[in-house]
Amino acid sequence: MPTSITSPAQWRQTLSSHAIVIADFYADWCGPCKMIAPTFESLATKYAKPNRIAFCKVDVDIQGEVAQQYGVRAMPTFLVLRNGSVIDTIQGANPPALTAAVDKAVKLAGAGGAGGGATFSGSGQRLGGSGVGRASVARPVRWDLKGFVEGLVAFFGLYFWSLLSLDPYKAAESSPFNKNNAPARSQSGSGGTRLGGRPGFKTMADLGSE
Repeated sequence: MPTSITSPAQWRQTLSSHAIVIADFYADWCGPCKMIAPTFESLATKYAKPNRIAFCKVDVDIQGEVAQQYGVRAMPTFLVLRNGSVIDTIQGANPPALTAAVDKAVKLAGAGGAGGGATFSGSGQRLGGSGVGRASVARPVRWDLKGFVEGLVAFFGLYFWSLLSLDPYKAAESSPFNKNNAPARSQSGSGGTRLGGRPGFKTMADLGSE
């Protein structure tokens, strides 16, 4: 049910404690006011929410100060206020216009605003202004163990091969551990590589193919 405003102080308190206030400025002698009153009461029953949306009835003959504050001259006049400021005005007994204005105000209340219980919608913001999207899922790091072991074997093999030679640079060039040298596979089917008839080192690829 709508709240009957009995004083300017009550009106101010209602404005400060609700995000949306929908007020019916009426008079007891006004015929159109009585005609649209059931529509206003029905909307109040459906949409009024404590500390969020308030429906108020203001008798202009009793609360003249409040009516004068908003320049009300015709009855009925409906004001829709958001955070204390008028955002819509409907004059006359016009149920479709009143219903549309209330629906719009209810949507605004759902988008957040002043008053208790205000909610917030929309995505968050990252620093720098970009919107926060779906949380990214960290992908597990996959270690290439085979490549790691082969790299170690090639490195140390090339190092010691060059270390024991009189000409380290030339030895490194001709070393079986130099990746630029393409060793020939043994015809014996042993799976290893041979250089000058001597067995070479098997790689992880060779071990995997056996």
